[in-house]
Amino acid sequence: MGPFLKFVIFNSGRPPLPDTGQWLLLALNEKLPEAVVEILRAHIIGLHHYLMLFIMLAFSVLFESVKAPGLGLGARYMFTMAVGRLLRAITFASTILPSARPWCASSRYSIPGHPHRWAQKYYVPYASDANAIRQVIERDIAYVDTVNYTADYRPDWGSMSFLIDFLRPNTSEGSSWYSLLKKAGGGCNDLVYSGHMFVAVLTAMAWTEAYGGFSSVLIWLLVMHSAQREVRERHHYSVDCVVAIYVGILLWKMTGFIWSAKGGTGDSRLTKLGKIQGRLLQAAKDSDMDEVRELLKDVELGNQESLKQGPSKVLYSVMTQERLRLGQCSHGTRRVLQLHVKLGCSLWLRKSMFS
Repeated sequence: MGPFLKFVIFNSGRPPLPDTGQWLLLALNEKLPEAVVEILRAHIIGLHHYLMLFIMLAFSVLFESVKAPGLGLGARYMFTMAVGRLLRAITFASTILPSARPWCASSRYSIPGHPHRWAQKYYVPYASDANAIRQVIERDIAYVDTVNYTADYRPDWGSMSFLIDFLRPNTSEGSSWYSLLKKAGGGCNDLVYSGHMFVAVLTAMAWTEAYGGFSSVLIWLLVMHSAQREVRERHHYSVDCVVAIYVGILLWKMTGFIWSAKGGTGDSRLTKLGKIQGRLLQAAKDSDMDEVRELLKDVELGNQESLKQGPSKVLYSVMTQERLRLGQCSHGTRRVLQLHVKLGCSLWLRKSMFS
């Protein structure tokens, strides 16, 4: 069904649903100071700003602004986004809701003068008559005879003719299915839940997990501002924004189990490296190259390839201090310590970029 069929059923002459969130905002406009109302109306932040914040967050690990797993945070964001978008499509395709902007369809489309044939058979006869609704519930069958329903214009679109039931072209726009599909642009019915708010919530959740503190409070305040503006400007009903907020939070928490399980085993390699640190340094002091190679080989053969940034930096610092303290050691010893330091750095870089 998608969003293309829906506007032709509901948006022609259909009033919006009663929305208590819209009523509340209108009431607050009468109570709050004018300056506060203007701030609430202002376009402070938009969808593209939230996406920019996400991109900055995903790559900021390279500049040590956030701890590892770096791009893994971005991968989690995109995976959660995909799951949320799929659930959203299933949700808004399940029940057709009228647009909060009733002029949308007439201003964007050439609307047929009759409902879709499916609506003529399964909806129109039972839409307003209480007795008819009671009868269809008891019989559980569309009992009204609608054999003589008004048919739609059906151009010859070849293999793409199945789109006719969704796009409903007229004689003036039926020559090209592709141009009409581009023009459809998502339709004018209300889409539960808000995609804009879902993106905003995911960005706020990712930011909170990476940074926390005052900056996260600011991001969440911006999310709340965006939510009330979506309702205020009637891009969505209040329920769309409320559902988007808790679905975004719950999905982010759920996908956290996947990523935490993936990254939680990464400590084993770091733990192993920490356990052999003393033996490695002692072998380096003794210029026992065979022992050093065996120890490093054991670490490299480990199954895990991710580290936590904090412990790795501590280990790196310890190794660097030890190297400076042993500055008078033999050339072979210094070379081994350098390899030790490089190993720690390379493991941290791999964790930061790809975990």
